[in-house]
Amino acid sequence: MDDRFSDDRYSADVLSPGWQKVGRIVIPTQEASRDLVVEEVATGFCGAVMRVEKNIVTLEDRHGKLRLFPLGSGFLLDGKPVTLIAPTMAAALGRARTASGSMAVADAPARVARASRIFVEGRHDAELVEKVWGADLRIEGVVVEYLEGIDHLEEILREFKPTAARKVGVLVDHLVPGSKESRIAEAVAHGPHGRTVLVVGHPYVDVWQAVKPARVGLKSWPQIPRSIEWKHGICDALGWPHEEQADIARAWQRILGQVRTYADLEPQLLGRVEQLIDFVTVE
Repeated sequence: MDDRFSDDRYSADVLSPGWQKVGRIVIPTQEASRDLVVEEVATGFCGAVMRVEKNIVTLEDRHGKLRLFPLGSGFLLDGKPVTLIAPTMAAALGRARTASGSMAVADAPARVARASRIFVEGRHDAELVEKVWGADLRIEGVVVEYLEGIDHLEEILREFKPTAARKVGVLVDHLVPGSKESRIAEAVAHGPHGRTVLVVGHPYVDVWQAVKPARVGLKSWPQIPRSIEWKHGICDALGWPHEEQADIARAWQRILGQVRTYADLEPQLLGRVEQLIDFVTVE
């Protein structure tokens, strides 16, 4: 027989185990764990996994836009096709953390409020602290109150009467050398309440800046001249309404809505809040 015809194309058993997979591309599965970044092929929508409910995955892009997609094929991870599946129970338990990054305690009752307090300058500061550290604060029994500025902090402390069992932590904006805030903090530290009151702060003009600018689609927060009220200037620079106080309130809710966890905040704020919580809870 001619050597050209010596190969027997029919010698292999076409029904041998695994014949169904011959020539097929196997797409790996990937658990849709929180913050996993994937791209949905049909729409090109790229975002991080926010939650999975009833075989539906919610993705959030870098601008904060949410889209819902069915689990399954049709996703890319690092440019390669994957089939998204619901996270396992073990994975879900492994991510049981609070927004501040602490381990969540299931069904933990709120502790009776301590005598100690944390004071913050304004309502927006209080709302941000509550959103990220609220679960921790309730477990620890720490109440956060806002002061509407710290110009009268000494008077407030005299009325509060802090003691070793009734300490006060104060978070202030724009705590930089030479500022009014730094002078007030120094006066408290060297005053009669120096051992029972801790004043710390972040360097930002307003707590809005403590939110990472990328969360609102910015590379950096705009620089606002001192002659312009900061919040109004920010809204104007971003093209947001700012004529009325209600506009400013809506702008803040828009920013606050983009904060999910501690990872969305600048380290200069994170460290100070954790410092205050430690101060008022250590007995």
